[in-house]
Amino acid sequence: MCGIAGLILSSGAPPPDPGTLSRLIDALHHRGPDGTGHAVVGRVALVHNRLSIIDLVTGDQPFFAGAATLVANGEIYNYRELRAAMPGVSFATNSDCEPPLHLWLRDGADYAKALRGMYAIAIHERAQRTVTLTRDPFGIKPLYIAQVAGGLAFASEPQALIAAGLVKPVVRPAAREELLQLQFTTGADTIFEGIQRLLPGETITCAEGSVLDRRRISPLPEGALESIDEATALARLDRALMESVDLHQRSDVPYGMFLSGGIDSATLIALMARLNTEPVLAFTAGFDVPEAADERDHAAAVAKAVGARHERVEVTEAMVWRHLPEIVAAMDDPVADYAIIPTWFLARRARQDVKVVLSGEGGDEIFAGYPRYASAMRPWWRGGRAMWDRGSFDKVPVLRVRPTSWRDGIVAAEARAAARGLSRLAALQAVDMADWLPHDLLLKLDRCLMAHAVEGRTPFLDAGVAAAAFRLPESLKLRGGMGKWLLRRWLEQALPMAHPFAPKQGFTVPIGAWIKSQGARLGPLVAAQPSVAEIAHPEKVEALFRDISRWRHGFACWKLLFYALWHRRHIQGLPPAGDVFETLAQR
Repeated sequence: MCGIAGLILSSGAPPPDPGTLSRLIDALHHRGPDGTGHAVVGRVALVHNRLSIIDLVTGDQPFFAGAATLVANGEIYNYRELRAAMPGVSFATNSDCEPPLHLWLRDGADYAKALRGMYAIAIHERAQRTVTLTRDPFGIKPLYIAQVAGGLAFASEPQALIAAGLVKPVVRPAAREELLQLQFTTGADTIFEGIQRLLPGETITCAEGSVLDRRRISPLPEGALESIDEATALARLDRALMESVDLHQRSDVPYGMFLSGGIDSATLIALMARLNTEPVLAFTAGFDVPEAADERDHAAAVAKAVGARHERVEVTEAMVWRHLPEIVAAMDDPVADYAIIPTWFLARRARQDVKVVLSGEGGDEIFAGYPRYASAMRPWWRGGRAMWDRGSFDKVPVLRVRPTSWRDGIVAAEARAAARGLSRLAALQAVDMADWLPHDLLLKLDRCLMAHAVEGRTPFLDAGVAAAAFRLPESLKLRGGMGKWLLRRWLEQALPMAHPFAPKQGFTVPIGAWIKSQGARLGPLVAAQPSVAEIAHPEKVEALFRDISRWRHGFACWKLLFYALWHRRHIQGLPPAGDVFETLAQR
């Protein structure tokens, strides 16, 4: 796992400025503290910060072959198989990220079709003066691009483009609406004016400071629903899961996993225990609020059943107020998902023992696990409702202007899913995989772990697993209102004490209770922020923080608090100044 950045300038522009490149490297240091590298040829510059995971000795980047140069952020899990399939190639290193360079020399911009992994890659072809940028199909690893003076710039994080002085931090109002109502933003345009995401699976070819070509790989297999019986589907799923977890464990450094009380992480630990001779190291977060859902005891029992070593991480209210400015500062592409809090603390604890963790993100999307799928499948007269149809501030009237366009990105994703001719349930899954998965769950995992130089791996987000699960008959995904049916059946056989058919509890963070305990103190501080006063009535914000009587009130307070801290750091450029109260009080 690493950080990459670069400049693609036109022939009439000045050469890349060394100071700009240094600022890009410095801004991405947390993503790769083990080394830096760069290559500058004419008007093209590539920079790289390395987190050493595979090939610790010879794996420094950039890589060079023929007239091409590569820098990459990610892991290519099938690198051994790719090497074996290219017997005539003389590899200079043992790195997993060198095979993509030789594939590109052979296949051009279609090279990514052979890759199995998570990645953001930049390849400069010196003779043709082109740069190819590629992002993995599920959007596990981030990559951003911006039109700048003289051409294009790209980086693993938007904040690097801003810190380098290439883009000014200006909020895009439509994305702010999405953030407040949804907790994430959709599509290619970020919340920053002028900074775009490469979409999941996208490859773009650039030259002379412009984009010449775009193409995409879908993470989802094509074709109609399969006709397959449960026994056959279970056997196939077992093979796919085993292969994926085995590939995701390829590492030259210690690894562990995040264990919650849910189906996905229980599946991972069962598979890891089967594949490893040494005890698996598992980390579980819990909270100091008695009424909060605490998964630690159940997770401990699951870990004990497979002989794993289990580490509990308690997240207290005092810890949250002390570190929340740092946590929000890590979320430059903002995600107001309160799960960033335990994820950040889990990563901090995991870094003491490992550099890699496996995590269960993607299981609900691949296997149709969310209750909202069952709800959306029901007709309205039986209580059904569309996904993402209610915003957080719909019934919390504190904003100056009622949001009206916040659902446009979701509507666009729904239209694209419908155009593919997918089944009703598969279309719902595709909508979530277009935006919720890459722009909330995976972005949260990337930033919270990279803040501590920990690599996160997601075995459910694998082409083999998707091929085994996505086109299943709907009865093997959703049955009796319960999602992930086939995965639950698999876990029932592999690890029955995980209680896979217990009702889905969901992972909740007691942010409402924490805010309520400090509402009288937090309300005036949040209301006084210029960023909040611009979009909300200060007196209504203070009143909301003083009287949190419903769950939605606490959630709205959390989003306003998040936005206030995020805006201070990433728009105003003010670093955290102590705990949350000291930071918000700073003028």
